[in-house]
Amino acid sequence: MTTLVETSEEDPTLAVARAIAEIAWSQGGADIAEPAVAQFCEEAESYLVGGRYSDLVNLLLTSADLVLANASEKDLECIFTVICNLVSKAQSPDEALAMADQIANKLTAQPIEKPALCLKILFHLYNMLGNPYGRFLIFKRAVKLAIMGKVTDLIVPSFKRIDAFLREWNIGESDKRDLYLSATNILKDQKGSSKESYSFLVKYLATFVGEDAVTLSEAKEEAVRAVIEFVKSPDMFQCDLLDMPALQQLSKDSKYAPVYRLLDIFLTRHLDAYLEFHNANAALLKNYGLVHEECITKMRLMSLTGLASKGSGEITYAVVREALKITDDEVEYWIVRAIGLKLLEAKMDQLRQVVIISRCIERVFGLAQWRDLLGKLTIWKDNVNNVSRIIANAKASPNGLPQGLAGTI
Repeated sequence: MTTLVETSEEDPTLAVARAIAEIAWSQGGADIAEPAVAQFCEEAESYLVGGRYSDLVNLLLTSADLVLANASEKDLECIFTVICNLVSKAQSPDEALAMADQIANKLTAQPIEKPALCLKILFHLYNMLGNPYGRFLIFKRAVKLAIMGKVTDLIVPSFKRIDAFLREWNIGESDKRDLYLSATNILKDQKGSSKESYSFLVKYLATFVGEDAVTLSEAKEEAVRAVIEFVKSPDMFQCDLLDMPALQQLSKDSKYAPVYRLLDIFLTRHLDAYLEFHNANAALLKNYGLVHEECITKMRLMSLTGLASKGSGEITYAVVREALKITDDEVEYWIVRAIGLKLLEAKMDQLRQVVIISRCIERVFGLAQWRDLLGKLTIWKDNVNNVSRIIANAKASPNGLPQGLAGTI
């Protein structure tokens, strides 16, 4: 097998051309191979000297299948690295993209040979492109290759930079949608990546704002999946799915309306509503793999946060007992459990039999919650301004600031 060694005597591209030709004609015998190799190298040199880089890439890729099947990984990486570098010499962005597309086609053709190495080469090709949209197209190819070659674990680390990539690529909602869906499906099968998968699933569903009914219908199955994953999760207690058009369409669908109702119960109602729903839809819950006892546990915690967020800062044990359908002896257990999960910051007054809430999460953080936050920030800003005015007036008065206050400013 030919081993590529870069020397000062031969241009790297011509060395690659020779290596490719020797691989392609290795079974032809000396009488056939030598003239064929010479002719191939001569043609490659003419393209190189004439600056016809697109034709050169096309020529070098004619035997790519044989190279992928027969070259060692070291030689394969060297060959394709040199071919990818030719993309940077293109005369225009369109020519560069066409060359990159040719290379990517060869690397992602079925059956995929040496998928891990091909993925590495694709990312090198990505870096050779200056066009942002071209980079996006190559990244899509990389995702496709990772899936087909069963090396998705190698592309998962790049998902952490998706937000930065999207800013650079400046792509439309449809392209984002495809990327988010691929990411969530890949991460779904990765151990320990369920939250990341769910995050991309929510981002996917969020792209369906302002779409028509036909386009929205594409998201029905994934919308159902999002609801079920949220309900199943033992450590997710907040989501913004309820008002998304992709989810709201379920409420009008005869098949999926109960799924939307289930989400509404978990985000806005208490345990009694869930128990009533279960009595009427036990088979449906079982069909989606939901365990009734686990749903009760989560619904109790969700109900407790609902009480805390809408109360006056104090909740009586009796109210907790009634909402969670528990005994007097279990009230403090569920409060402590909610505190441990950081759903609440609270203290228990056992003498008065009340829970004093200092903070709690919101099950839904939508428009109403943003308005409430804005109101609180406005009050805080007004209070700060009032204090500033008092201090400024005090400084300007003949008597100055009180001695105790002056020492603190």
